[in-house]
Amino acid sequence: MIPWVLLDTAKIPGGEGELRLKRRGAEFSIMLGNNELMNSRLSGSEEDLAKLSCLRLRGSERPRILIGGLGMGFTLRAALAELGSDAQITVAELLPAVVSWARGPMAEVFGDSLMDPRVSIVEGDVGRLIRSGRSAYDAILLDVDNGPEGLTRKTNDSLYDLPGLSTARTALAPGGVLAVWSSAPNKAFTQRLRKVGFRVDEVGVRANGRRGGARHTIWIATKQGGSPAS
Repeated sequence: MIPWVLLDTAKIPGGEGELRLKRRGAEFSIMLGNNELMNSRLSGSEEDLAKLSCLRLRGSERPRILIGGLGMGFTLRAALAELGSDAQITVAELLPAVVSWARGPMAEVFGDSLMDPRVSIVEGDVGRLIRSGRSAYDAILLDVDNGPEGLTRKTNDSLYDLPGLSTARTALAPGGVLAVWSSAPNKAFTQRLRKVGFRVDEVGVRANGRRGGARHTIWIATKQGGSPAS
């Protein structure tokens, strides 16, 4: 058995603990404590986050996409494969070290995706970009935690509570999509999405796509017209 080798660590701003980048042969793992946040062999559900979102954008001219969390780039690369040359994709990554890993030890995993002219990388909080935009995006894709609650840092809870979801709705263009990845279902989150004015589809996916793996959940929430329900 090839042993795991620790390549680097990165402290989480405003959070507890640190991320650890590990390698075993050609396989990479990013961990937080005992939780494996992502593994280079398991990309299916993160790719589905992009594919399911992009399906809703078919026919959109110059779609503007915001991806929260760079990770290992699975969602970014899937979005690039689905979208045309007129798309604009902004990826917000809180930890500069994760961007450095993508351009350094994991460069082969990322290929040329970070150099694609459609892509802009912002080293910062995705919440700040959401709050600063009004009808700025056709889709917002969030994969910054293991579900709709702050895991890497508690301040991420504000992405998933009622005020945060209302802000995301404001940042979306009419008919825009908020897509959220989770390791498990969450009925209360589904209810919150509907309460602020989204039409919600909750989709079960597998960690390794058609090859199976753990069951994950993706919410595809479409902005509806009118004011949110009170």
